[in-house]
Amino acid sequence: MKDTDFDRIRISCNDGVSTVTIDNPPVNVLDAHLMSEMRHFLLSVRNDPKTRVLVFQSADPDFFIAHVDMTLIDEPYAFDDFVQGAPEGLNPFQAFGELLRNLPQVTIVKLAGLARGGGAEFISAADMVFAAEEQAGLAQCEALMGITPGGGATQYLSSRMSRGRTLEIILGADLMDATTAERYGWINRALPAKKLDAFVDQLAQNISALPDGVIAAAKKAVPAADMREGFRREHEAWAGLFERPTAETLIRRGLKAGAQTKEGEKKLEALLRSLKI
Repeated sequence: MKDTDFDRIRISCNDGVSTVTIDNPPVNVLDAHLMSEMRHFLLSVRNDPKTRVLVFQSADPDFFIAHVDMTLIDEPYAFDDFVQGAPEGLNPFQAFGELLRNLPQVTIVKLAGLARGGGAEFISAADMVFAAEEQAGLAQCEALMGITPGGGATQYLSSRMSRGRTLEIILGADLMDATTAERYGWINRALPAKKLDAFVDQLAQNISALPDGVIAAAKKAVPAADMREGFRREHEAWAGLFERPTAETLIRRGLKAGAQTKEGEKKLEALLRSLKI
């Protein structure tokens, strides 16, 4: 898999570690093109024995993956190909997270900026997450758009923390700093921003250098939870709310007010709370 195969991501490989750099300006929204490229890469690498660790980072220090592209409300067929390829019982966003979660490689997110919605769900599906104390933030802000998370957050968060904290994140819908996210169990560690790169790079290299069979044995011994029934409930809740006019109204007004621009995304929760129905 060559770097030139993609427009929205860049791939570099070194001693069994593949680093995926997300680059989808202006704020790395998870649009159909980015999701397609990420999915294509993950499918291509999952059976590669030479690739032992995947590290995900962003070319933009302010944003990891902003969230699912809100303009897709006008492109109802954008994910038709994903639906056809999704495992039975999963919507395309859940299937995307599950593809990441079930890879044989160790997956590590290096979070320097903000991740919300589908971006935060991608992070929660990874094996490990390390974030910059001074810069990183996570949010499941879907409730402010009249919906609940539909890409795995209800299940991934519930496996990482208490029900009360999961509901706080989903219904409180506020941006959480890295230090608090560490305390809640959303991420592995919050680190000083100047130490983040070196820490993750060393960890990835250390894991990649382990003797053959160790990574596979560890991932088998610490199994991924079976969340199929939970995904069904999540999809029904999300889809039922998305069919209501409130969600469309809030999404359109959010875009008009500046969502998916750099300035708007820096204060997205406040922007969405200011909208009137």
